[in-house]
Amino acid sequence: MKILILGADGYLGWSMTASLAKDNHELILVDNYSKRKYMEDLKRKPLYKMPLVPQRLKNLKKTNKKIIFYKTDCSDYKKMKAIITKHKPDAVIHFAELPSAPFSMLNNKYGWETLQNNLQSTFNLIHCIKDIIPDCHIIKLGTMGEYGTPNIDIEEGWLNINHNNRKDKFLYPRQGSSLYHMSKIMDTDLIWFYVRNYNLNVTDLMQGPVYGIYHDEFEKEDILAPTFTYDDIFGTVLNRFIVQAVAETPLTVYGSGAQIRGYINVVDTIKCIKLTLKNRPQNGELAIYNQFTEQFSVRQLAQLVKKSLKAININATISNIANPRIEKEKHYYNAKNSNIEKLGLKPLKLSPKVIIDIAKYVNKHKDRIDKRIIKPKVNW
Repeated sequence: MKILILGADGYLGWSMTASLAKDNHELILVDNYSKRKYMEDLKRKPLYKMPLVPQRLKNLKKTNKKIIFYKTDCSDYKKMKAIITKHKPDAVIHFAELPSAPFSMLNNKYGWETLQNNLQSTFNLIHCIKDIIPDCHIIKLGTMGEYGTPNIDIEEGWLNINHNNRKDKFLYPRQGSSLYHMSKIMDTDLIWFYVRNYNLNVTDLMQGPVYGIYHDEFEKEDILAPTFTYDDIFGTVLNRFIVQAVAETPLTVYGSGAQIRGYINVVDTIKCIKLTLKNRPQNGELAIYNQFTEQFSVRQLAQLVKKSLKAININATISNIANPRIEKEKHYYNAKNSNIEKLGLKPLKLSPKVIIDIAKYVNKHKDRIDKRIIKPKVNW
């Protein structure tokens, strides 16, 4: 296939790029390095600073020469249109969004830039596809955070309603807990508008917090690993806990730690997207999958990290700190996630081995860990 990957320099974007390159697809990569810029502005840094995409592609092209990169901002409509007109991809994988709840809640400037970037990038993409190649399959990364924590089961995207003896199907109600999550909700509404009015075919993946390192035959080459963040703004919770354990600082559990979410290994994120590439919706259909494999409370994750790392002589401690976020800590949470397994996903479940493998990767770069950027500094 000819696949356009938006946000190809990111944690998921680069993992996806490396995997699809190995499968010999023709790849068109787009990124404007905005996340790198924001991290520098906010004095946050990844565990290991990766070279820019062109340098990394020199290694990747040993496997697949059919890769091209554009340093382009997806919120620039004319540039997006030019790329899509030139290449006419079979599928587009859309990662080109600012991916952080704390970043979006830091101040007015970053809140608006999150909304503007995320909505404009999505709007530009679907408008270009409508006008140029309406049969192209759009795969959009959403978030389980769109749903919030309702007191009913979370269905996969849709909810059947019986009201006054009449029936209909609607998008499942959404209630985000940050401006980042609100931008994703608006994305979904925008996409559904274009699907039902212009017969586009879109897969929207409601992903839970992701963790881990993408492993394949490239794993020994650090230059081909994804950017691994662990800070309070861009790091995800399990990755952050493992870095804290390796750095011999307490695992910071927000509040009681009873908050429950659905989690997924980055390896399974890649598998899920590959499965959706092979299972394109019909024109006029918006397919929605809840993309997670297991549910844990934050406290359970911390305890699992502590217990698992004892096997490699890392004695982690846990510290409950004041919750910097407005969120329910005690709540009902039962999200459905069977549809992606029906497509063939065999999930890689979280285990002591998985945690230890991540810790070993982190330990290679232990001297680069900056303990000052881990504790939360954004409150809302």
